[in-house]
Amino acid sequence: MSETAETAASPRPVIRTLGAADIRAALGLGLRDFRRAPAFGLFFSAVYELGGMFLYWMLVPPGNLVWALPVLLGFPLIAPFAAVGLYEVSRRLEAGSPLVWGEILGVVLRERNRQMPSMAVVIIFIFLVWVFIGHMIFALFMGLQVMTNVSTSFEVFLTPNGLTMLAVGTAVGAGFAFVLFAITVVALPLLLDREIDFVTAMITSFQTVTGNFVPMMGWAATITALLALGMLPFFLGLFVVLPVLGHATWHIYRRAIGFDA
Repeated sequence: MSETAETAASPRPVIRTLGAADIRAALGLGLRDFRRAPAFGLFFSAVYELGGMFLYWMLVPPGNLVWALPVLLGFPLIAPFAAVGLYEVSRRLEAGSPLVWGEILGVVLRERNRQMPSMAVVIIFIFLVWVFIGHMIFALFMGLQVMTNVSTSFEVFLTPNGLTMLAVGTAVGAGFAFVLFAITVVALPLLLDREIDFVTAMITSFQTVTGNFVPMMGWAATITALLALGMLPFFLGLFVVLPVLGHATWHIYRRAIGFDA
């Protein structure tokens, strides 16, 4: 949505059918946008990584792996919200609008007066619930290991309780990741682009994922794989992976959603 757009409600979104070719094309366009505007991609990636470091130091007691694991595994769940600035860059590249730092940052800042903060609350709430449940799972299966320092004695995770904990935690974490992916993958760029309430945006996003389940799960798998690669070495790869994924998500939104005349 441009900064001069009307505040009247947008037409009703219409969900299109996607295929694997659309996912590949969107990824290619995401890489193209990053190459066309690398400074913006690097900037928003740095903001995300600094936010991760701040969250780590705020929530994780030094040297306590029990607190570190849920936070480190859960923090990528809020990456979609950090990508709003990248969506705006792709929107401008698509429209042929100039990429002016002040205007792009101004658009991102003005989102605080629209529906984006409500989506932020939803995302943060899901993240915090995941951290809480992650600790509950640890306490349930490993609470009796009081004499073992799990920060240094990793063999405790190879015990029956440890392996069960890892399996349950992985399954629960995957469920949280799917829910968050489904309600945000289209909702966030939709909220940036159009005047629409966040509940409708989440429903539209969820219906887009369920209605295009195979290609969208392919996109989710691509995100997971690229984020895992981007964390090596020392999370430096995220400076390239995050902007490419952010730009690509904008193009998936553009391919997935149309509007009534």
